[in-house]
Amino acid sequence: MMKEVYFRDIDHTNECTVKNIKLKPGQERFIETVDECLKEAAIYHEWHPVAIYYDEKIIGFAMYGSFGPNRDTWIDRIIIDERYQGKGFGKKVMIKLIDKVSKEYGVKVIYLSIIEENTIAHRLYKGLGFEYTKEKDPNGELIFKYTIL
Repeated sequence: MMKEVYFRDIDHTNECTVKNIKLKPGQERFIETVDECLKEAAIYHEWHPVAIYYDEKIIGFAMYGSFGPNRDTWIDRIIIDERYQGKGFGKKVMIKLIDKVSKEYGVKVIYLSIIEENTIAHRLYKGLGFEYTKEKDPNGELIFKYTIL
């Protein structure tokens, strides 16, 4: 059987493990902690935080959501645990996430934003077909847009 990447909602069975996801040193400035994300999701119910699994192991965390009358849909956070980085999971996860999110919300356009210095993420998203919108979010992050053809 081929091992797949998949997502599960965060609940009492996996919350502890998810909160222990670690970034590589130096990456902390690129993204909020899982704890911060979960607190945000508790306040803004449009956010949908999920645990990322591979072969029954939690390898990361993601958060997505859809907002406003135009259903602006964002894949807002994606964290791959340091032990699983550099193995192609980022790409696999994003491909699955784009599919899941577009179907869940019935949208053809998905947004995300990244800190300019995050060159690895930049390369990954461009390689997947995200385009820089030449806009920045209120935090000064670059906004990218993916259109499903």
